Parts: sequence; C-alpha cells; structure tokens
Amino acid sequence: MPLALRSDSPVQAAAGALSIVPLDGPLGAEVFGLDLANPLPQQAFAAIHRAHLDHHVLVFRDLDITPAQQIAFSRRFGPLQIHVLHQFHLPGHPEILIVSNIKENGQPIGLGDAGHYWHSDLSYKEIPSLGSMLYAQELPEEGGDTLFANMHLAWDTLPEPLKRRVQGLQAEHSYLAKYEALRARSPWRPKLSEKQLAEVVPAVHPVVRTHPESGRKALFVSEHFTTRIVGLPEDESQALLQELYAHSVKPEHLYRHQWRPGDMVFWDNRSVMHLATGCPDHMRRKLHRTTIEGDKPY
Repeated sequence: MPLALRSDSPVQAAAGALSIVPLDGPLGAEVFGLDLANPLPQQAFAAIHRAHLDHHVLVFRDLDITPAQQIAFSRRFGPLQIHVLHQFHLPGHPEILIVSNIKENGQPIGLGDAGHYWHSDLSYKEIPSLGSMLYAQELPEEGGDTLFANMHLAWDTLPEPLKRRVQGLQAEHSYLAKYEALRARSPWRPKLSEKQLAEVVPAVHPVVRTHPESGRKALFVSEHFTTRIVGLPEDESQALLQELYAHSVKPEHLYRHQWRPGDMVFWDNRSVMHLATGCPDHMRRKLHRTTIEGDKPY
C-alpha cells in the first residue's frame, strides 16, 4: 500500500506564514504554519479552502490548539453536526467526538472502534457531512494509521460499462448496518436509546454524487453504511456493491496517513472514504473529531 510523502515540488499556496505542500500520491497535502490562536485572515482561509477542494485531505502539522479553537476553525466551513453517541462527547464540548481506545474506571472514554470499515462520515444522514477534522491527543507507538481512498479517482477509473450501469442508481445508507455486529464483539458500542435510534433513520443517496463545489463526480457507497442499491434484487445489489467497494480501494487510489504529534487531518467526506487500521490494544490512542454539515447529495 503506497505511502505518500512530501513532494519536492514548490509550495502550492502561501498566505503569510501558511504554506501548503502537495503529497506525492493520489490525494492529500500538508499544511504548515496554521495559527489558530489568532483570527485566521481571509486570504489564508481561502487558500486552505481551495487546497481542501483540490487535494481532498489536508494534514495540518505541528498544531497545539484547544477544543474551542478546533470547533471555531471547523465552523468556518459550515455548521457542525453532533454525533449520535452522546456518551463519547467531550465534556463541555458536544461538537467534539472522542475517538479513543482508552478506558477509565473500566469504562471507555471514546469510540474505540471508529473507522473499522471503509466509510464516509455520516453518509447515513439525510444531510451527510462536508468534512471531518481529527486532531491527535495521544498516539500509540505503533499502528494507528488512517487510510483514505479518492472516490473521484475511483469514479474516473471505473470501466465504462460499469459507469453506465451505476449512473442514476440510488443506494440506502444506515448507521445500524453493522452496528450490532460491532457491538457483539466490541466494548465501544453502547446500546442505543429510542431517541438515538430516531436520529439515525436510513437515508437514500445517489451511488454517484456530484461535488457541490468542484462539480466532479465521485462514487458514494461504502461497506460500513451502504445496505443496498434501491430497486435491485438483493443478490444483484450486493454483487454490484462488492464490485464497487473493491474498485474504490485499489492501492493506486489510496493515501496512508501515519500520525505525528500535533497532526490534525481535515478530509472531504464528499470526495473520500477512510479506514482506521487499528493499533495494539494496550497502546493508548485518543483523538478529537469535529464534523461539518454538508448538503443533500445529487
């Protein structure tokens, strides 16, 4: 699986001390010099916004920010979505979901198996996510990488007969698709209340969506949340989905992020899927995630 490293090409964009360096790979760029202790100038914000559209995954390096600063920066891109698992909200900051394998007093402090399957965050909502920001708090000494798949590239390289076949189809997405299976073997999945269940009613979206800002097409199905293709017999639906999943995560479509202290990764859920590779159970891992609301896929 390819590891994208820093490019030797010139800095792509600069605004004050901010610099954006594309990665050698099918997606991704590093961002240096982001200062959230002071108001972010519009020129710098515009450069980050443009880079996010161009590269789909931004890796902000060497940050030292507070939860309030992460929330405020995330809100520059749109309203924030509150995760259904309120048990794992950061106290005092419900906009932040704790992603962690740590237990305190025998109880998990966060969602320890987040990203177990390939997915796009909140695709199961009627209004899915624009993007997510994940900020490292504690990192394991080994493992813990995150993989990202470029779903624009997956669409662009899809064989023409398959493109014609899926164009115009719709698929159902459900938060509960694999929830009970994960819960059966995981301490991280609490039993959902009736109120929580009401928040995760399945949604139907196009199999091929159009990015509302760039106009590019992307596959929009995932093994974690997509349950079926509407209107197809079950066996045909599952066979087609498996074919799309396998194509989407070919090595040439992927970026593997190896976390460093101070990293915050901002990915476009309209353009990519992601997967957590996991780490040894005895090694502590904790990150803070904010999720930005997008718009209805078309």
